[in-house]
Amino acid sequence: MRFLRKVLIFLYQPYKWLFCVPFFFINTLFFGILAVVLSTLINERIGGYYGGVVWSRLNSFFIPMFVSIEGRDNISPATSYIIVSNHQSALDIFLVYGWMGIDIKWVMKKELKKIPGIGFGSAKVGHIFLDRSNKRAAVESLAIAKKKLVNGTSVVFFPEGTRSNDGIPLPFKRGAFRLALDLNLPVLPVTLINTRKILPNNTFHVVPGKVKMIIHKPIDIRNFSERNMSELIALTRDQICSELPEMKNLQTESP
Repeated sequence: MRFLRKVLIFLYQPYKWLFCVPFFFINTLFFGILAVVLSTLINERIGGYYGGVVWSRLNSFFIPMFVSIEGRDNISPATSYIIVSNHQSALDIFLVYGWMGIDIKWVMKKELKKIPGIGFGSAKVGHIFLDRSNKRAAVESLAIAKKKLVNGTSVVFFPEGTRSNDGIPLPFKRGAFRLALDLNLPVLPVTLINTRKILPNNTFHVVPGKVKMIIHKPIDIRNFSERNMSELIALTRDQICSELPEMKNLQTESP
């Protein structure tokens, strides 16, 4: 079986380099421009759909990446969330963007707004630039975020800050949870499984495969504040880790 898998991966390489890679760069440029145009002429949701959902699903189809979803009924379409997910691979963006089934935005560093093309395009499709460099800038950033995160539009965070190499989540940073408290929005934990097996971290060794996204029940943040934020972080991380095969294997191996 292993020999057959190696043969199939070897045969997959010409397809990857001659079709998938060029196709990705070409359609990313195309859908990026399309998203800006549609966001300008119609609205951000339409631009985000074609520049995010369609783009993600199209690239996933040609890898191919086979997706299964669990827990979508935990989402209320009219509610906005702070979505918090583990981060294993660059393909996590395809999975979240393509299959969450709701309008989502990404939080970006304010410095990215100055980069030609990226800053303009991201602003046009409604992504959120947060600036906590001083109190006035922080208040203005939160006011902008509050206007965008309404009527089911949510924001996604990978609170580890970087991708995990072994699938075991790194410590969570506080930014997502601080924003949840600032805007009084529920936290929605999401577990992403097996994306690192299709595209391992810091490589371009793409192979076809199956992935899964588990959407947990949202966490009501009314019982949390700045004082016990660490409890909110721990609760969110525990829910995400509860469905990770890597964590289950680690618990099995522990004496």
